[in-house]
This record gives sequence, C-alpha cells and structure tokens, in this order.
Amino acid sequence: MTSAAEPPQPRPAATVPTSSYRLQLQPGFTLRDATGAVPYLAALGVSHLHLSPLLEATPGSTHGYDTVDHTRISEQLGGEAALRALAAEAHRHGLGLIADVVPNHMAVPVPERLNEPLWQVLRDGPDSPYARWFDIDWTAQPGPVDAPERGRVLLPLLGDRLGAVLDQLTVDGEVLRYHTHELPLRAGTATLPLPELLARQWYRLAWWQLARTELNYRRFFTVNDLIAVRVEEPEVFAATHAVLLRLYADGVLDGFRIDHPDGLADPRGYLRRLAAATGGATVGTGGATGTTGGAYTVVEKILTGEERLPEDWPVAGTTGYDALRRIDGVLIDHAGACRLAGAYESFLHGGPVRDLCQDPHPAIAAAHRGRAEMTGPGGELAAEVERLVRIAVRIGTAEAAHADHAPWQLRAAVRRLLTDYPAYRPYPVPGEPVFDDPLQSAGADDPTERLVAALALGELGRSPDKDEFCARFAQTAAAVAAKGVEDTAFYRWNALPGLNEVGGEPARPGVSPAEFHDWCRYLERSWPHSMTVLSTHDTKRSADARARLAVLAERPEAWAAEAAAWSTAAGPGFDRDADWLLWHTLLAAWPIDPDRLVAALLKAAREAKLHTSWTAPDQRYERALEERARAVHTNPVLLPRIEGLVHALAPYARANTLAATLLHLTVPGVPDLYQGSEEPLYTLVDPDNRGVVDLGALAVRLTDSAAARPGDLAREKLHLTTTALHLRRTRPLGAHRPLSAVGPAGDHLLAFARGEDVVTAVTRLPYGLERAGGWRDTVLELPAGGPWTDELTLRDHPAGPVSVAELFATQPVALLTRRG
Repeated sequence: MTSAAEPPQPRPAATVPTSSYRLQLQPGFTLRDATGAVPYLAALGVSHLHLSPLLEATPGSTHGYDTVDHTRISEQLGGEAALRALAAEAHRHGLGLIADVVPNHMAVPVPERLNEPLWQVLRDGPDSPYARWFDIDWTAQPGPVDAPERGRVLLPLLGDRLGAVLDQLTVDGEVLRYHTHELPLRAGTATLPLPELLARQWYRLAWWQLARTELNYRRFFTVNDLIAVRVEEPEVFAATHAVLLRLYADGVLDGFRIDHPDGLADPRGYLRRLAAATGGATVGTGGATGTTGGAYTVVEKILTGEERLPEDWPVAGTTGYDALRRIDGVLIDHAGACRLAGAYESFLHGGPVRDLCQDPHPAIAAAHRGRAEMTGPGGELAAEVERLVRIAVRIGTAEAAHADHAPWQLRAAVRRLLTDYPAYRPYPVPGEPVFDDPLQSAGADDPTERLVAALALGELGRSPDKDEFCARFAQTAAAVAAKGVEDTAFYRWNALPGLNEVGGEPARPGVSPAEFHDWCRYLERSWPHSMTVLSTHDTKRSADARARLAVLAERPEAWAAEAAAWSTAAGPGFDRDADWLLWHTLLAAWPIDPDRLVAALLKAAREAKLHTSWTAPDQRYERALEERARAVHTNPVLLPRIEGLVHALAPYARANTLAATLLHLTVPGVPDLYQGSEEPLYTLVDPDNRGVVDLGALAVRLTDSAAARPGDLAREKLHLTTTALHLRRTRPLGAHRPLSAVGPAGDHLLAFARGEDVVTAVTRLPYGLERAGGWRDTVLELPAGGPWTDELTLRDHPAGPVSVAELFATQPVALLTRRG
C-alpha cells in the first residue's frame, strides 16, 4: 500500500468502462455498504462503480458536493480504509471505480471552523496563505476600520439586519458565536467592545437578504453556503486534488467525473492539468482520439441545442445529458407534443387550442424572462453582474480607449448579453483567437455592448483586469443559464414536464429517427467513450416517470380533457398551472404518498418564483398548494380515475421504458445507470431521487430475472438491463448503422446494427401504433448471415426480412445477436 507521503506511481493508459453504476454515498449508504453490494453489481454486468463525491463534506450531507476538507476521504462514509476495501472487493470482481470530483467550490459550513482554509481566511484576511484559494473580490467591500483599503468578505448569514440581532452575538474566547455559527476573531480583537470588534474583522456579518446585491465571493450558482475555489491556481489544484490523485496512482480509483466544469475560470486548462497529473499528455486533443493515457474522465457539460463539446478538452466526453435528450426525443410524438402544448395554454387561459411548435414559442420566452430576472436589479445574480461592472470600470479608468462608459451603461450591456447568450457559456482563452461565438456579432448598434462583448471574448489584449473579466463573464453566463432556465423557466412552462430536464429543449419536442441516427454517428466518431444517461441525481423526473408522461403526447386531446375533469373533481382551484403540474406529477410517480408529492410541488413552486420562492415564501399560497395535493388521496372520485389512467397507459409506458432502456444500453458511448434504475423507478426531483436503494433486494430478484413473467415490468427491465450489460462486457459493439423497416408501421420501429453481429430494435410511439392497426405486414430486414437470436427471449430469427409482429410477439423490443 502506498502511503500518503509517497509520490504517485506511473500507470498505464486509462481503462475505458463498458458501463457504470452511480451510487449516492451518504450516511445511510456508506462505502462499507457499497462494498457489500459489489457482488450484485458485478452480476448485473457493469464494469465500473460511479461514486458520488468522496472527500469530507458537511456533517450529514446526503450528496457530498459541500466539501469541507480535501485532505481526507469522508469519515462519515467510512474513510480511506473503507474506500480501499471497496476498491479491493471491486477489483476482485473485475470492477473499477470512478469518483465524482468537485473542483469548483467548497462549503461555507455551520460551524464554519469545519472548513479550515476558509476559517483561516476569515481570521487573517488577505494575508492568509489561503486567501488565493477562494474567489473573493476584496475590493467590493471596505476593509476593517484600520485597513479600509484592503477589503473584507461579506458573510450574509444573519436572520435580520445587524442592529436587530446584535444581542444574539457573543464572544467566546477567540470565537464569535451567532446561534450555531462559529467565526474566528482577528488576533487582538477579542476583548474589544462588540461594535468595535465587528468593525475590525476581515469579514462583515450581514443580513442574508443582502447576498443578492452585495456578495463579494463567487458561489455555486446562487447557493450562498458554497464558496467558489480558484482551482486555476496551480497550488490550489495540487492541494485540493492531492488525495484523489494519490488514490488514482495507487490504483484505488480508475477515473473521474468532473462536476460543473462551466464554473471554472479555465475549464480546458484544468482538464489538461488533470490529464497530465494522471499520466496523460498535457495537451489532449479530445474528439475521437481522446487523451493519450491518463484517467478516464468525463465532464458534466450541458450542451445546448446543437452545441458540441470543445474538441480541445482532454476528456472522454460528457456525463450524458445530451444522450438523454436524444433518447427521450426519439420516443416522443412531435406533432402530438405540439398539440399538447396548445392544450396546456388553453387549459390555463381558455380559448381554442393552437399549434405551439412555431416561433415565438412560450418556452423560449419563459427562458428569456428567467435569464433576465437573474441579472436584473435585485435579481439573484445581481452581485455577479456588479462585479463585472466594477472590472469594466477599472479597465476604462486605466485605458483611455475604453473610457467614458458609465456604470449604468455597462450594467445594461452586461445584462443584455448574459440574457441573450444562447448556450451555457463562451470558452475564450485570453491570448487565443475566438471562432464562431455569438458574442462576436453583438453590439452592432451599441458601443458599450460592443466593448463588453469584446472584453468577454478577450479580444482587447491582455491585462489582469481584462483576463479576469473574460473569465468572470463566462462563469456568470453559466450561472445565468442554469438558474434562469433550468431552475426557473423549466418550472414555469409546464406543458410537457417530462421535457424540462437538464439540457432539455421543451420548445423543440421530439427528435426524428434520422436526427437520432446522425447524433449516434457523431458520438461514435467524435466521443466514442462519452457517458450516456437516462436518470441521474439531478434529473427532475426519472426515466420511467418520463416514459409514462411521453404517452400523453400521443393522446393530447384526451389528456387535456382528463386533466380538466380531474380539476373539476378536485373542486374550485386557485392556480390552473399548479393543477396541471399536480396531475402530471401524480401520473408520473403513481403510486406516490402525500409527503413526496407535496415536497416536489413545493420545490417546483419555489423554483418558479411566481407566487412563492425560497427567499420570500408565501405561506398562504404554499398552504393552499399543500392542501390541494393532500386532498387527492382522500377524494373518492379522483383516486379511481388516476389509478384507472395509470393502468390504461401501462402497456404504452412499458414499451417506452423498455425502448429507452435498450437504446441507452446499446447506442455509442458508455451507459451510466443510476442506482435502482435497473428496475422501474418513478422518482421526482431531489431529494426524492437521492434516497437509499435496497440493493440487497435487487440482488435477490436478479437471480430469477430471466424467468418468464408476462406483465412483470420490473423483471423485464432487470432482465433486459443485465442481458445488455453482459453483452457489452463480452464483445465490443461495432459501428452504428441504421436499419429501416418496410411496411405500413415502419415509422414506429427504430432499429440499428452495432457492427456485424448485434442489432437493436425498439418500438416507438406505441399508442399511435395500436390506433393505426398494429404492425400488420411491416418487416425488418435483418443483415445477411445468421441466424439471429433475440437475447431477451432466446428465440431465433432467420436473416433477411422478418415480420416485426413476430419479432415483437412477447416484448416491444429485441436485442439480436448473430449466432457464431
């Protein structure tokens, strides 16, 4: 065993997973529990375990993204000894470990002393050796009374304005206490009167509401208790990654999933440093060749529209939200989704149903409003906008060519550009040319906007302030996109809630089979080892919940009428949009207990920020929402209608579930399964989707998953999953090649070959298929040679034209292999 003091040892090129299984480690499911699950996961057929963050986090953390200590593996999870034991057990079963890495931020914990680097910065200010660790704008806040020019950190943690809570602050030795908060005192100040003591600290205690406009440290999006880390600094990278890199060098870890790279000042630079630190080339080319050596690494990059992953990032690909959008999309009825969107608007406002798949689309307008609100006066990211304005003013002061742009003009230009930017963020590198960025066409009629766009792209030369503006604009753009669209607009425009996922495009529902195959070929050509996902710890609805909702797009008029009937049965309501979301949530997750239902609806309402919010909750509205949701379970008219519709949709939802599962497991890329998703999983937004999964019970069911159980979707999905996973482990899947069906129902079949000896075939739009009369004489031409065996049913089929009705006689999908 290599000790912490020994240098990393050379290791061979990265091992590419055939598949991975995401485990959410937490106090209720530790590394020791994961070790006990290894035999089951090996039997399931995955090649790697994908572990949520491993470093010490805030006590009780159920997700691990609130790191407090980079020097040790979380003791709450079992510590390094338990991780090494897990790795040893995994290796005995032929499995590797992929770890989730959080390079962007640390926690501002309670008590604050848990984060030792931050504690020292709060105590010693800009003179602390850790001051460069954190992304703090020291110039934004006047410093202590004896050093006003040096600045200090705003800590927005008080429950009220300072004057109202002074009597709640107490001095205890060298510590200032406020309820459960503990803050260090600057040397020599502990005996001062309280007002003078506060005035001499390197931090300013403030009312929590001031964070929106006055905060001077960068956060994770808008989360005040997550402070950004300047991992672009070599010494910060070394200190925050030392343990993980040592464990990689020791063979304990085999790969990394990088959380939120869009929050980094220089994502490419960070990834190159990581590749070099794990034995790869310092400059990776990305694309089809990936890195030359180094750890298998994927990034949680959200690609918008047709945006592509930068080819000069030395990674294997993304964590897979681009795959989720294509797999879900090809199983959605585009025309029906357009009619359902119109029915939604009619449900809300009355009037005739109209086609809503034409511009201007309400979902696009909602996204634009959400972005604009984030950066507006008093918006949740107003402080980030002000930081950009301060930098731009300094640049104008230093260089006459950029002078005389008033702060209000700069503020307006920054807001417009952030609101209108069509992707998550730009990726300029100071000193390098930028190609084909939307900002290059900005500011045609506004010189201030033109200046801001040029600064954001690094086109006006180099200086510390110019480089900082370039990086900060990109980081802020990512926060505006995430918070304004996915955490605001996607909770406001609810026509088809299943489309409102990370990276989703509800204004463009559906993906044609041709578009799907084009994407598969692109992924295979450019990022063949990218992850693909259907459910994650961040999806608002699990894949099977979305599969059930997808059926509604095939019967939009019937669903709109049913939703109206449910609202009538529930009695007079107070919010039609809340009703629409309530009925979709019930349908997606049924059966669901009232507590889970209420929690999901309250989170949606607060994120939407229309009637209530996290920062300004409207108790009357929330009480009414909760009462309406809970009343469903005691309504003798509603309950049978809900259960009846779930039952009626079940055959079509089953087809969608099995189709999505098989596509996920056989398209190009590396499928990443979320814990518990090998059986039907009907979870909602976190924390609902992050609970502990009983893997022991799944292990028992796996032993007989191959047994014939018509109508048992759980056994069918588990059997399909393990069959496809083992297929991936025992043979490489070859080139993706579309296959077409011939006949009246050809559009309802999606099929492709992977090389010469594997064929995937699935049913799409099953409700429409049944209404049109079924498969009839539709045939699929199986490639020559053979015969072919369906690995799911073990039935043989000859090469050449095969009746699809015969192929799908018992299941709506087929996984075929050529014998011999």
